[in-house]
Amino acid sequence: MKRVCVVGCGAIGSLYAAHLARVAEVWAFVRRQDHADALNRAGLRVSGKRDFQVAVNATTNPEQLPECELAIVATKATQVEESFAPVGHRFNKGAIVSAQNGLGSEEIIAEHSDGQVIRGTTFMSGTRHSDTHVQMELDTATWIGPFEPRRTQYSVVKEAADVLVASGLKAEALQDARPAQWSKLIFNASVNGVSALTELPHSPHFAAESDFSDLGWLLRDLIEEGKRVAAGVGVQLHEDPSEMNKIGAMTNHPPSMLYDVRHRSRTEVDFLNGAIAREAVRVGIPAPLHTAVYRLIKGKEAAWSFRDENHPITLHQA
Repeated sequence: MKRVCVVGCGAIGSLYAAHLARVAEVWAFVRRQDHADALNRAGLRVSGKRDFQVAVNATTNPEQLPECELAIVATKATQVEESFAPVGHRFNKGAIVSAQNGLGSEEIIAEHSDGQVIRGTTFMSGTRHSDTHVQMELDTATWIGPFEPRRTQYSVVKEAADVLVASGLKAEALQDARPAQWSKLIFNASVNGVSALTELPHSPHFAAESDFSDLGWLLRDLIEEGKRVAAGVGVQLHEDPSEMNKIGAMTNHPPSMLYDVRHRSRTEVDFLNGAIAREAVRVGIPAPLHTAVYRLIKGKEAAWSFRDENHPITLHQA
């Protein structure tokens, strides 16, 4: 593949763009003009697990974006529609990897492009220090596979994985990516949901099971509930989300929904706990914990804009 586009250059998008720029012509489609200007001027620097600098092309104008053989959509799930819709036609003859958390992004992508859509799940992580500098923290694999409704050819998936590997990233092409996607979905929904409600990072609290009050019990139950829903939809998990939680709980890493809650931004809960809750209803399996977490976080989001002029809150000092 000679030309690749990364839609959304946050931490994960920047890691994809920088590595792929070593083996292909890379374009970044971003929201802010100053972001595009910075990338065109300075390129991308990767530090941490890797240390290199590359040149990339960036634009905010869909008309300036050339047709590309491969696209990687690396925005948050909540931003896929607005970010991808203007440029989806540029990939009608190519392949598009969805690299979002949760379920539902592939369907949105397929609405806006005739290209071959690929399910993607990544465990890479990084810290974005600026528009032009990203630090790689976890150098872990991206799992990709065909999006069944689009009848994506496995050979296309394999070619995309080969390009990622050639760039220096870890990637694996799977005949069926749903087991990997569901493994991360259950892990992400459980950890992100509890983090958004408690405002704790992914800390040892999430694996503790000594006292009756420990959060580890809740994480265990959320993960087990998610496993039952996965089994109900016919998915045998690729990895054990419980083990993912135990490893992640030692990092104190702030999950994405914790960042959203702290900044009072819309979370990805519809694509995480909400997705599990909806699938549970569809297959007739009880999922009270994920449903409760989903509704509580939606309520939390509603509270940020709620105003009651008849009952203003008054704070009294003791």
